[in-house]
Amino acid sequence: MELCDTTARQLAEWLATRRCSAREVVAAHLERIERANGACNAIVTLCPETALAAAARLDETIVRQGPVGPLHGLPIAHKDLVETRGVRTTFGSLLCRDVVPARDHLIVERIRAAGAVMVGKTNTPEFGMGSQTHNRLFGATRNPYDLDRTAGGSSGGAAAALATGMIPIADGSDMGGSLRNPASFCNVVGLRPSPGRIPDLPTTWAFFDLSVMGPMARTVDDVALLLSVMAGPDPRAPTALSEPGRVFDRDLRRDVGGVRVAFGEDLGLPFEPEVLTVFRDQRQVLERLGCSVAEDEPDLDGADRIFRVLRGWQVAASLGPLVGAEDERVAPMVRENIAYGRTVTAADLAWAEGQRSRLVARVGAFFARHEFLVLPVSQVLPFSADTPWVRAIEGVAMADYLDWMRSCFWLSPLALPVAAVPAGFSATGLPVGIQIVGRPRDELGVLQLARAFEEATGAGRRRPQLP
Repeated sequence: MELCDTTARQLAEWLATRRCSAREVVAAHLERIERANGACNAIVTLCPETALAAAARLDETIVRQGPVGPLHGLPIAHKDLVETRGVRTTFGSLLCRDVVPARDHLIVERIRAAGAVMVGKTNTPEFGMGSQTHNRLFGATRNPYDLDRTAGGSSGGAAAALATGMIPIADGSDMGGSLRNPASFCNVVGLRPSPGRIPDLPTTWAFFDLSVMGPMARTVDDVALLLSVMAGPDPRAPTALSEPGRVFDRDLRRDVGGVRVAFGEDLGLPFEPEVLTVFRDQRQVLERLGCSVAEDEPDLDGADRIFRVLRGWQVAASLGPLVGAEDERVAPMVRENIAYGRTVTAADLAWAEGQRSRLVARVGAFFARHEFLVLPVSQVLPFSADTPWVRAIEGVAMADYLDWMRSCFWLSPLALPVAAVPAGFSATGLPVGIQIVGRPRDELGVLQLARAFEEATGAGRRRPQLP
């Protein structure tokens, strides 16, 4: 098996036992990037010289004192919303095309300290807005399973890079589905963890919890490996969960016989038929695993407006000072989001917080009956990379660019861990994923069921043809 096509855990073992060197691993992935990135446009800033130099230092270190950490020698590319010291961080915007941070984000520090090697930055829509990765600075990221289609977003560059073997692990972020949607579209795994599981530092929004950082990889085991490094408390993060990340670096195999799983369907939303066809087949997979499966869905009344109000307020407060109302360097969608956020009143915020409390209580009662909830990830198959957003689903018009993502963003206010896992393919070979939603702060349980499901289906092993 080529170095670029094996799992991160297998690579980590080979590196730790010196079966291969960090230089060999990094060089192989740089060659894969040279081969595949031109078609997909997943990695937008590349750092080959510094990556090879870092790999050489790791090879020297392992001889003297052993592996630096659990990610020793593994290549990674960070999402272009994440600050990287000395490497440009553009946020996908012409406004920030020349920004070179003087500091690293906390996850970059942790991942580097664990021995990973940064090879570059992955593409994202402007300021992470939208679940279609395209911007005027770098263009669109294309789906490796069909280059005419989108890779999703906003972690679309990360998902496409993983699917093509350009990197074995990647970080992403998720407010309304930005880890889950691209994972589904590109047949990889993405985990939206509980708020506070991975501290977001530095930040001026320490108490805003709709947006979270999370790991992505080609397998559930590899997601858990990266989570074990990214997660853990920090004294500067007041809402950080206290468990150390190492609790996730473990054997995820679990007998899921008898586990109570609520098998949802459409939440009352329009879906493309092929998505539901693939999804419905997964009930039999869960039943064969021995799960106790019941058709049930939580009452998510109010989730739509709650999300829009809280998100709109935060977008306006964070980007408003940077973006002028007539600034043509910024996409109209960004300006429109800021304009909406400025209409949010104190009464709107009070309503959203109150309704969110009631929503979480209702869903908590639902999870007293079920350990997990399973739903489709996206309402549609990967669509044209030239289409900014889906305008209609099965004849139902979408009011705006958020509407087609409701199956994802309605879950965000619940503050629950959610994994997106490959489930199968449409008749035309396009990936479809499922969401596994767990109880509060039960990332471990979500990962365990996700691993059992992954092994039972084998869908994630179907990789795209490289250009």
